Amino acid sequence: MSTLYISQQGCSVSLRQEQLIVKHQDTTQQQVQLPLVREVLIFGQCQVTTQALRACLKRNIPILYLSRMGQCLGRLLPMPQGYRQLARYQSELDEETRLAVARAIVQAKLRNSRVLLLRQARVRSSQVIAEAATQLEDLIISAGNAASNPVLMGLEGAGAACYFAALGDCLINPAFPFRERSRRPPTNPVNAMLSFGYQLLWNHLYSLIEAQNLDPYDACLHQGTRKHAALASDLLEAFRAPLADSLMLYLVNHRVMDVESDFTVNQGGCYLNQIGRRKYLRAFIARMEEEIKAGGDKPRPRWDLLMTQVKEYKRFVYTPKDLFQPYLIR
Repeated sequence: MSTLYISQQGCSVSLRQEQLIVKHQDTTQQQVQLPLVREVLIFGQCQVTTQALRACLKRNIPILYLSRMGQCLGRLLPMPQGYRQLARYQSELDEETRLAVARAIVQAKLRNSRVLLLRQARVRSSQVIAEAATQLEDLIISAGNAASNPVLMGLEGAGAACYFAALGDCLINPAFPFRERSRRPPTNPVNAMLSFGYQLLWNHLYSLIEAQNLDPYDACLHQGTRKHAALASDLLEAFRAPLADSLMLYLVNHRVMDVESDFTVNQGGCYLNQIGRRKYLRAFIARMEEEIKAGGDKPRPRWDLLMTQVKEYKRFVYTPKDLFQPYLIR
């Protein structure tokens, strides 16, 4: 069973016997057997017939409506079954198990950051990048032995500092200088793109967590509050480097973004303006819709990497002895 993504604008989804038919104008784009569909994700301006909606509800298939950038606008679900039970299992995870998963999350973030730097080092030699890769390797080992979440967060912070210091050496466009990460507010165009990309991914992960009936506020590494869905932050960590950071490098090094026309400075912060957001979103969506092979025979859009991680966490909640495995790039 798999996720059905409807992302091409202007598509319609209808029902024909036991199939969902996806059309754009008069051209059939996909035909999917209902028993093979786990959930349906609809991005932007697309339509679903009442017959298709009813068929999905009868088969316990949730339908999520999202903006083109992946922000959840709402979801259509059958009458709930098992949600409270799943949330109870999630809340009953013991501290030792949570710490083990937190270690794995931090290690995955550091590993993926290191791999991205090493890839960049193949095309441009840099002593800063080489030293950062060595430091990250040491921090990965330390994270695997961390005795508490505060220690882990300290190691994660140290890793982020050396990683971002080296990330600047991966940029070959002199109009985009970068030496450190700043968030609130982002102080330059590179930080503006990183913050925007992370938020897009966080929004989508939050939507998928809700769709899988997990409690988004109950996590292992980050602490949840009424205003912080910590599980989305946990699952985001492994995707920062391979999805958001790599896209920023592409946009800067291929001179897609322009410092003068795509950004604005407001109250001490630097942000994407309307032109810049449109340009970034076009590139972000194109990359996320691109089909890749990752752990399976059938190519799937990068969006599915996020869904796979949420499902992996759900599996872990049901069987905690088999720890959650964060996403790793090679």
